[in-house]
Amino acid sequence: MRKILVLNLGGTSTKVAAYEEEKLLAEKTLRHSAEEMAKYNTSALQVEYRAGMIREWLSENALSSDDFDAFAVRGAYIKEAKQSGTYLVNDVLRDKMLALYHPEKPMVHGIPLILPVAYNLLNGKDVPIYVTDPTSVDEKLPEACLSGSPYFERLGRFHPLNQKAAARFAAKELGKKYEDCNFVVAHLGAGISVGAHRNGRVIDVNDVGLGDGPFTPERAGGVPVGQLIDLCFSGEYTYEQVFKILRGKGGVMGYLGTSDMREVEKMIDEGDEKAALVFRAMALQISKEIGACCASLCGKVDQIIITGGIAYSKRMTAMISEYVGSFAEIKIIPGEFECEALAMGALRVLKGEIEPIIFER
Repeated sequence: MRKILVLNLGGTSTKVAAYEEEKLLAEKTLRHSAEEMAKYNTSALQVEYRAGMIREWLSENALSSDDFDAFAVRGAYIKEAKQSGTYLVNDVLRDKMLALYHPEKPMVHGIPLILPVAYNLLNGKDVPIYVTDPTSVDEKLPEACLSGSPYFERLGRFHPLNQKAAARFAAKELGKKYEDCNFVVAHLGAGISVGAHRNGRVIDVNDVGLGDGPFTPERAGGVPVGQLIDLCFSGEYTYEQVFKILRGKGGVMGYLGTSDMREVEKMIDEGDEKAALVFRAMALQISKEIGACCASLCGKVDQIIITGGIAYSKRMTAMISEYVGSFAEIKIIPGEFECEALAMGALRVLKGEIEPIIFER
């Protein structure tokens, strides 16, 4: 019975899970307070801090890092790793991922810490590490990559891990293979990505990083280009300030001063008309992106899948369904399934069902 340890590190959280074959043994989201983040204020200190917390969690569940046959970790954005599937972390991919890790600098995100944390836990033990559907997966059609100017390329940064996990789940419920279905999948979270899935390939998707698409709890999404140019050259803002306007203080945060959608719904319930307007605008923008992906699939859509944390909101899913419910059947799969998807990707390799992708120079 093969055991797999899953590591999924975020900015202020560490998600860990232990699997034995398909069976979930234990899982937890370890939260990191602002005080702890300030105390462990470099990437190197974060590695020691988080690895220590994971060891403590393992011990609480009568487990040890020595118990596992493989580690399954969330992948960093590696430009060359565009193919979906499960990658073996060989020397080449290891070096690419570690190039994003700067020990003495402040931590920017949890993802660059994942391999150093994994190696800290392994302590020299030779155990395979796998990455499934890294954030750099880009399967878009060539015509979906053109932006309208040769100076810019439409990138495909999105949530491939959770989008594909939700799509596989939906396909199974339909009694089909994911590769035989057409889906539009909307991942609604801190970032919002909407992808057109055709026969196992995401042929079109918005850039969730700093690109197009709907506004999110704290990202501006696609904004009017002319007004953005005027803002940048007004002399009133630095590069860093403009960046923050677009990501961090954009979206719902920019309008309402909070990025917590539960708080926004509470404001609406208390009669806040501005909060209601922003909420409706967000639902409209998400729906328009879903409609665009339906067009990319020539209207041949088995289901529209709404997933991610915001999919728990019945108010949001009802609004979106009202806009696009006539396009295809709506399937609500709230939450995210990244840990399960990472584990199952590694397990498929361990069981010999698929060959791992080998990253070459």
